[in-house]
Amino acid sequence: MTAPDLILHNGKITTNDTPSEVSAIAFAGGRVAASGTDDAVLKARGSATRVVDLGGRRAIPGLNDSHLHLIRGGLNFNLELRWDGVPSLADALRMLTEQARRTPAPQWVRVVGGWNEFQFAERRMPTLAEVNAAAPDTPVFILHLYDRAILNAAALRAVGYTKDTPEPPGGEIQRDRNGNPTGILIARPNAMILYATLAKGPKLGPSDQLNSTRHFMRELNRLGVTSVIDAGGGFQNYPDDYEIIEDLHRRGEMTVRVAYNLFTQKPKEEFEDFSRWVAMTKPGSGSDYYRMNGAGEMLVFSAADFEDFLEPRPDLAPGMEGELHRVVKLLAEHRWPFRLHATYDESIGRFLDVFEAVDREVPFAGLRWFFDHAETVTERNLERIKALGGGIAVQHRMAFQGEYFVDRYGPGVAAHTPPIRKMLEMGIPVGAGTDATRVASFNPWVSLYWMVTGRTVGGLALYPEANRLDRATALRLYTQGSAWMSAEDGQKGALAVGQLGDLTVLSADYFTVPENEIRGIESVLTVVGGKVVYAAGTFAPLAPAPLPVSPDWSPVGVYGGYYSGGPQAGAPAPARCCAQGSKSHGLLHRLFGPAPQTGADPFWGTGCSCWAF
Repeated sequence: MTAPDLILHNGKITTNDTPSEVSAIAFAGGRVAASGTDDAVLKARGSATRVVDLGGRRAIPGLNDSHLHLIRGGLNFNLELRWDGVPSLADALRMLTEQARRTPAPQWVRVVGGWNEFQFAERRMPTLAEVNAAAPDTPVFILHLYDRAILNAAALRAVGYTKDTPEPPGGEIQRDRNGNPTGILIARPNAMILYATLAKGPKLGPSDQLNSTRHFMRELNRLGVTSVIDAGGGFQNYPDDYEIIEDLHRRGEMTVRVAYNLFTQKPKEEFEDFSRWVAMTKPGSGSDYYRMNGAGEMLVFSAADFEDFLEPRPDLAPGMEGELHRVVKLLAEHRWPFRLHATYDESIGRFLDVFEAVDREVPFAGLRWFFDHAETVTERNLERIKALGGGIAVQHRMAFQGEYFVDRYGPGVAAHTPPIRKMLEMGIPVGAGTDATRVASFNPWVSLYWMVTGRTVGGLALYPEANRLDRATALRLYTQGSAWMSAEDGQKGALAVGQLGDLTVLSADYFTVPENEIRGIESVLTVVGGKVVYAAGTFAPLAPAPLPVSPDWSPVGVYGGYYSGGPQAGAPAPARCCAQGSKSHGLLHRLFGPAPQTGADPFWGTGCSCWAF
């Protein structure tokens, strides 16, 4: 064979193929050229071959996130202060104070997803008073999952919310006794108010957006991610908001492979969106680094059942079926694969009614389609999904919202939410991911930790052993499973000869470290297309040239992305709250912390003033 470009040897390389583990691997022309013993592979080296001794480290196929909003997230990554993995609220508030001082007007400090209060030692969210004290003059926007946002006084002024601002559709501006906005925005019943308010903030210019996207990719590379399937997103218009990623593709500067889905942007005009797009592009257009994948995760707005487990399950509009049928039939006629956000089994049942009706008119016949999330899907609907040839992309949203789910629905229901083991037993294609960046974190190791241990980021045990995965199965979902979602099975997901040369060498052995340490794993060497795109530690001399951060006040230049202080030793301490701390009342303490005890309270009747938030 042609002399390889790169050989890695003296490693423990998991292949997802036969044999399952080798000690050496060679890459040529961007693909796996050979694997096996050190002696056999090293014989192929040429004068220009780079040879790297792995020193006995574990290597695995590059991780593939089947649901990550990379394109939108990349445009904003350098704007955002990440609390992902930060171990205490005190640390988070310190970071907020420091960043507010360095952020120039009129820019904001934005904490946009990837965290929750259960990860903090204090087991609570910041109060409005703490946020205003941390940043008295710089606008601050803090997004908490799908349910709320905290705006300091400066941000309220920047967005123009006053006593006279009417209540927006689908949301609530919390007000004090005089009717003035407090700074808390509530998503009720959906997150539109949160995202619409966030969209009011200043944007980066094109050159900074290029830099921002490259930094986001490099951060993903640091965590071992080599591919993602981008699920589109609100306020992400095609083709305008895809110019930056397409420019990076043209420049050859992509270090994460992206298969992207198109997400409708106009309520009641979804059919028009997709009618226009099927004439502009087609699935598979692009390259191994950047390719169009189909439609979704939003197909029609009337089908959105956003999960906010602090609120009751939303009821979908009666007219949803007609709107969805029209769009799905159009997609089936043009052989466009599609994905659809679906949290609740009640929604999934109605969606399947539509899909089965379309299939009778325009047979799916092998068309790739899948549901995203499917937390409460039942076995009956799993059977229907399998019969239609569908798949399911699961994410670790329950790792961030499990406490809320248990509080509302009970531990018995939570024990199989989502029923991943059942999906696999039934032979349904399953891919793994995160749904980053606005809800869960983009760190794949937190997701793998969740699948293996069944625990939330706060340490709550959700799943019995019957719904947890062994480490090898969880890894296959994050590699080969996700490849099915972009019709790239057989092209990526295994370190097999002829497949794409994507690999990550790990800071610790995923298969042998204690379970709690899985979430602290990082990459020390990431290879995409046979080229080193990230290297650290003893491999640092192999790293690509440093990438400056722009603008120079960006939080990324100081804090990076996911908190790199290492895994916490054990689960956080139990939440402190008053004697009545259960169900909704206890939830207030977990959200906003302890409150002073008083006499009999007129609202709760508990002798606790926690209602007055």
